[in-house]
Amino acid sequence: MERSLEVLKSNGLSKTESRKRILELFLESENALSIQAIENKLEKIDRITLYRTLKTFEAKGIIHKALDGTHHPKYAMCESQCNEHSHQDNHAHFHCTSCQQTICLESVTTPTIPDIPKGFQVKETNLILSGLCDTCSE
Repeated sequence: MERSLEVLKSNGLSKTESRKRILELFLESENALSIQAIENKLEKIDRITLYRTLKTFEAKGIIHKALDGTHHPKYAMCESQCNEHSHQDNHAHFHCTSCQQTICLESVTTPTIPDIPKGFQVKETNLILSGLCDTCSE
């Protein structure tokens, strides 16, 4: 609980019980979390509060969307150098087609595209890998 309070304080956020509980889930998880997974783990959480908290955490650079090729958004903790002005989560996401887990592969960075046509502005790049995770491939 101490780590979640530290993160909230360093980002200038009030220390509400909902924020602490949601942040603890992210700090404890090795995988990206879907909204459904968060709701299942945190019984009796108001859906509007959950959506607002995720939006706030994303805006502050605490979490990022972990796109995995499904139509269900998932979120994961940002790297330590992310902040509200700049996300630095330029890594691949691996989606296991068997267990449906999404894992951030921080050592696999998204490629830099050198020849963007004139007038184009890249806002983000995503690299999604899919297949079987180490547990499911055994």
